[in-house]
Amino acid sequence: MSSAFEFPTPTPLGYFAALVADDEDLPLLEAATAIAQDEYPEMDVQAVLGDVDQLLARVRRRCADATDPLQRLRALNQFFFRDMGFGGNVNNYYDPDNSFLNVMLKTRRGIPITLGVLWLELAQGLGLKARGVNFPGHFMVKVNLPNGQVVIDPFTGQSLSREDLSERLEPYKRRNGLVDDFDVPVGLYLQAAPSREILSRMLRNLKEIHRTQEDWLRLIAVQDRLLVLLPDAWTEYRDRGLAWAEMGDARLAVSDLEIYIAHTDDALDRDAMDRRLQELRRALN
Repeated sequence: MSSAFEFPTPTPLGYFAALVADDEDLPLLEAATAIAQDEYPEMDVQAVLGDVDQLLARVRRRCADATDPLQRLRALNQFFFRDMGFGGNVNNYYDPDNSFLNVMLKTRRGIPITLGVLWLELAQGLGLKARGVNFPGHFMVKVNLPNGQVVIDPFTGQSLSREDLSERLEPYKRRNGLVDDFDVPVGLYLQAAPSREILSRMLRNLKEIHRTQEDWLRLIAVQDRLLVLLPDAWTEYRDRGLAWAEMGDARLAVSDLEIYIAHTDDALDRDAMDRRLQELRRALN
């Protein structure tokens, strides 16, 4: 006999939607961990969070006597990058598992953004004023200290000077014409990233991997999460629609492309997608 107080278990997507519903209370680590549920449906998100809590307890014991934020930062980096051995997966950078926190906790290998999300949880748990940075081409973390700001590459654990950051920006600036009169200060690229933007960057990394591998079913699962996270990101409807077309589902492809065409400001792309839409409609008739 079932209890009147039993509730249906939410789907992975429904669980993710509940986590990201409100910017004020968005739990970054939990939402980032939940992304792996599409690939690992048996994963227990709360168990993963418990593992992170144990890491935090260990590093807190090390910092018990460290009253100075710089001391705590050094202790954290020693623990995270050296003792625990977390670092970038240089041998298989584009492995989707690098984007899944449950796997990264076991292998201790990831990409900048997953390493950064875990590092941020520990840093903030130590009372450090740490934030993520959506730096072009490479996610960073930063800590505000009484005497200035430290920017760290979570892939290597290296602290980066302003000169290092400027050097890393050069290719991006040249590609986008941000030189001479159009140049902007490095500081503008070091703004703290909101949790929603960090999650969207994680998902778009996965999206690009699946698109390159033409893994349309996995790409669609990522698109579903992106559209829960960013309901007004009209290009994500386009990309999901095109993936549905690749899967041979013209009905769902038409539905998504109609939404995109109704909202996009890109006239050239709208015309191209309108032609694709007509092809798909003919396939339905």
